[in-house]
Amino acid sequence: MLVEILNETTIKLADEMESLIVKATDKVLEYEGFDVDGEVSVLFVDDLKIKNLNATYRNKDEVTDVLSFPQYTSLKDDGINEPFIYLGDVVISLEQALRQAEEFGHTIEREIVYLTVHSVLHLMGYDHLDDAQKKEMRSKEKTVLHALKIYKSDDKAEHA
Repeated sequence: MLVEILNETTIKLADEMESLIVKATDKVLEYEGFDVDGEVSVLFVDDLKIKNLNATYRNKDEVTDVLSFPQYTSLKDDGINEPFIYLGDVVISLEQALRQAEEFGHTIEREIVYLTVHSVLHLMGYDHLDDAQKKEMRSKEKTVLHALKIYKSDDKAEHA
């Protein structure tokens, strides 16, 4: 999977961040049983940009951490009938991700990988609108993060 990564912020990302994002995207697709050639874009923006996008596309006039813009309605339900797919776009507020990393006591790398996994699952058609959907999505997120050996600070000891 080709992952196009653009950073429109003035915040510099660690050099290994690109490879972590690609690994996270590939791992979600692997766990979902999709072995396809394709592309996804990941865009890092500031709070103002994501707030504007959130207002425009979700009618929520507030900063959010990540937005997903899927190309397909539900790949998890409909499958893929094309040799090449464009999954869609992931937009991450780097400022919000930094705040969340600090709040949750883990690295910015862990937060960005989590947000990437979360968003790619949205691109596949998963959501968390009710408790059952949320439970399914959280389980998939945890499975992928553990496969990548990326843990929350409070569960490192039991899984390291």
